[in-house]
Amino acid sequence: MKRLHGDGRYRVVTVDLTPLPEAYRPLCLETYAGNIMDRYLLDQIAAHHEIEVVFHLAALLSTRGERDPELAHQVNVEGTLHLLRVAQNQSGRLGRAVRFLFPSSIAVYGLPSLEEKKSAGRIREEHWNLPITMYGCNKLYCEHLGRYFTHHYRQLGRSPTWPASISDRSVSPGSSPRRPRPPAAPATSAGDAARGAQNQPYSSFVGPEARIPFMTMTDATRALISLLDADRERLASTVYNVGAFSASAKQIADRVRKSFPQAKIDYQPTRCDRGSSILGRGRDDSRARKDWDWKPESTSTRAFDEYLVPNITKRYATA
Repeated sequence: MKRLHGDGRYRVVTVDLTPLPEAYRPLCLETYAGNIMDRYLLDQIAAHHEIEVVFHLAALLSTRGERDPELAHQVNVEGTLHLLRVAQNQSGRLGRAVRFLFPSSIAVYGLPSLEEKKSAGRIREEHWNLPITMYGCNKLYCEHLGRYFTHHYRQLGRSPTWPASISDRSVSPGSSPRRPRPPAAPATSAGDAARGAQNQPYSSFVGPEARIPFMTMTDATRALISLLDADRERLASTVYNVGAFSASAKQIADRVRKSFPQAKIDYQPTRCDRGSSILGRGRDDSRARKDWDWKPESTSTRAFDEYLVPNITKRYATA
């Protein structure tokens, strides 16, 4: 939101379940509190604003989705379809394409065994689309919806497949930027760092060797804006892997202990079988690098040293 407002190219209109915090309201033309399942609300917003770009960031995340798969389908699939319909109608009304940015998730991938994971190599966008969670099923279907609407209507669907995203604010396990966290991340990063800073114990729900791709929220924002601005003629697909680095649960725990020696971190791999089987040796993001010059800025070291640890330390030092 700050990036869009600062660029000065767009006037931002937001919709969220809860009222937008006061600090962000000056950055927006208008804010609405409501549900993306409310078709009447979406139609009213579309009637009062000329919508050129849709950033669809709403989702029922993986942990809640496993508890209530029917609700997850309603929010993640039907909600996406409602917004695609709004974009379609706006395209006809304005006489030009409406760009539709929809962050997907690494939860769309699933490798059935550790042996296949080890032999799979770096996974491309169209490989191993065998999700093992309702969240992954929802995201994969919505990728196909994006392709369909892009092909048949005026929308320009663009979907970066985000890895687990490191945020200095989100501390809940199982939350997911493609928001952020698929059900298989080895640790929440922000969660164990935040609890380490507060001298609270933290349990990783996968084993120490479980590994998954990560990126910072800063890079995730850069990816969305870069894809938004990408030349349509260069885009060979509507779905793109993006990533930055990978880390194991043990590597994250060791890095947290380096900054917060009092941190108490153990492993309770209740979902280790899932956490160990989503991806092989990482994802191949060469398509994004070729089509729209994607290049992450964060590394594992920079993510912790320049972003996560300083911000969390500052927050809890002043709390």
